[in-house]
Amino acid sequence: MADAEDVRRLALALDDVEEIDSEGFDFRVGGKGFVWSYPERVPGRRRVIRTDVAVLYVGDEAEKQALLLGEPDLFFTAPGYDGFPLVMVRLEVLDEARLAELVGDAWAMRRGPAAD
Repeated sequence: MADAEDVRRLALALDDVEEIDSEGFDFRVGGKGFVWSYPERVPGRRRVIRTDVAVLYVGDEAEKQALLLGEPDLFFTAPGYDGFPLVMVRLEVLDEARLAELVGDAWAMRRGPAAD
């Protein structure tokens, strides 16, 4: 089972990562977000920052749909994320190895080609 501290540790271990001050966690590389706490919005209620759920950049709609359809117990989305290459992941059902893979992939896609 992973948690917000695992996300923080894994993200900060990557090159050129900046942590943005927030109620939960929010990490960027090159000014682009790659993993952050899920700001849950329920109609008629105030927004709640969920640190048990991470929003991950996945690159494109095809990858998003593959994750949502392939592992619906792990990944989900919300109407406000339609059209964006982002998925939400339930940290409590992830092990640390899988979380490291997801965070690393999101970071690599947002960072772009490494400078030599």
